Amino acid sequence: MNSKRLKLVSAGVGASAAIVMGVLGVAFSTVSSAEPEPAPPGPVTTSEATTGQTVTSTTPPTEPSISEAAPSVTGAAPLPSEEQGLPG
Repeated sequence: MNSKRLKLVSAGVGASAAIVMGVLGVAFSTVSSAEPEPAPPGPVTTSEATTGQTVTSTTPPTEPSISEAAPSVTGAAPLPSEEQGLPG
């Protein structure tokens, strides 16, 4: 009997919450039929679309300025101070 009563009370609370949400949604809505709708914007004048052209006035170098990338550290990198001396 207690389970049925709990379900009935829960259904009542849920229905009440749904009704209150609907009422508050209508009360706080910003749409009003009393306000006239704003006029649509007038025609927009646009200029004719143009396409640009890429112009290269210099010739590219025959070989790259940096021949090959080289790492600044060779061999094993040093361990951080908190990991020095740990086994493994």
